[in-house]
Amino acid sequence: MDKLCIRGGKPLAGEVGIGGSKNAALPALAACLLTAEPVRLTRIPPVRDIGTMEKLLAWTGALVEVDGGEVLVHAGELQNPEAPYDLVKTMRASSLVLGPLVARTGRARVSMPGGCAIGARPINLHISALEALGARITQSHGYVEAQAPQGLHGAEVRFERITVTGTEDVMMAAVLADGETVIANAAREPEVQDLAVLLTKMGAQIDGAGTETIRIRGVAKLRGTEHRIIPDRIEAGTFMIAAAITGGNLLIRDCVPEHVHALTEQLRQAGAEASEEGPCTLRVSAGGRLRSADITTMEYPGFATDLQAQFMALMTTAQGIAIVTETIFENRFMHVPELARMGANIRLEGGQAIVAGVAELTGAQVIASDLRASASLVLAGLVAKGETLIDRVYHLDRGYEKIEAKLAAVGADIRRVQ
Repeated sequence: MDKLCIRGGKPLAGEVGIGGSKNAALPALAACLLTAEPVRLTRIPPVRDIGTMEKLLAWTGALVEVDGGEVLVHAGELQNPEAPYDLVKTMRASSLVLGPLVARTGRARVSMPGGCAIGARPINLHISALEALGARITQSHGYVEAQAPQGLHGAEVRFERITVTGTEDVMMAAVLADGETVIANAAREPEVQDLAVLLTKMGAQIDGAGTETIRIRGVAKLRGTEHRIIPDRIEAGTFMIAAAITGGNLLIRDCVPEHVHALTEQLRQAGAEASEEGPCTLRVSAGGRLRSADITTMEYPGFATDLQAQFMALMTTAQGIAIVTETIFENRFMHVPELARMGANIRLEGGQAIVAGVAELTGAQVIASDLRASASLVLAGLVAKGETLIDRVYHLDRGYEKIEAKLAAVGADIRRVQ
């Protein structure tokens, strides 16, 4: 099992290029199941979750060809409309194939999602929405089974609360349904918008993606196309925080500044400099000790829950007291005990973490519990005095492509050890 070894105290400087969005690539790959024609996707990040999804598509019967960051999917025939547990037990996104499979083949059998232990992501929101579209769904032995032998039909779907994967799943099901589907209280994330762009290229008729109401008029079939995945806003945000926490100066290329606007504002409030140097470029720098700033995670365009752990790491050495409020997942403070091992002063009170900044962190042996928690430990290690050894970095590999190489290229003392 790999570990990361970090010696902190080095300000980062230079340029970092951002890869394609994992959270946009996963639904895009699932959408390839909706057509019998080839779909070519580019800027696909070669991270572990993507590899799992590619194996899942191949299991269903699709031809999957991977060439670096380019993936060609040809789902001519789908003999196995199923997502077995052994394939998807490490990935939260398995539910994304439920809608496409039942829409395309009239049936689907999907294992309940696995992945990070950051809290419940109830699939009941997907299920009730697909039932509104006419699918008959049963649950047993850890699987969700959907049947729609006569096809799906349009309906009004109103989510009780905003769900990104639920919105994406219903969008993919509705594009082949008979009639019009209206999704109310829809997620507005950039990844949802990117999926809508892809589906539209394939021949779908979608209006309102990026707003709280999405309208979809079903079509008889979709065609093949080519699509380039949007940049990963969470990777961009992680490197923005890396620049700030180390007192460095990073030029972050190939990003969409608008997608990280909430983080940019909080970094400025904390005393860091953050500016756009072009339509796809951000510069973040910091000098001296930052000051505390409160955050509350919210659905887009609010502060992303996937950046909460990283921002908390930044606040551990800021001057003052910061209150971090988590509203999306009920168990997303699993990094707190590990940060405390490094000297952080954090008290948990329900859905809030109260972070009193300390003068310095010290290196320690720590364990990553989930994807974004592992990123927060890397950030803490970059500024900690001495050596930090992070175990279970396979969590990190689920969402970041060779993060240690990118950090080393801008001055970090970091290496992977086996």
